[in-house]
Amino acid sequence: MKHHQPSGLHRGLDLLINPNWSPDQVTAVIELLDDLRDRIWAHYEFTLMTKFQEDRVAQFDVEITDPPF
Repeated sequence: MKHHQPSGLHRGLDLLINPNWSPDQVTAVIELLDDLRDRIWAHYEFTLMTKFQEDRVAQFDVEITDPPF
């Protein structure tokens, strides 16, 4: 079964995860990813907020040609 990535990528290197990880190993990976996300956010917070705002405005910025009633 093919899984679609949130990035929208359909090709590239597979990321294989060992199905036999212990709960401690899984927890360590999740904590690492959380720490990485926090560090990226701390460094790029203003840039990311600006990008998110631009994306949101562009998404709903539609030309209205008909009167509202």
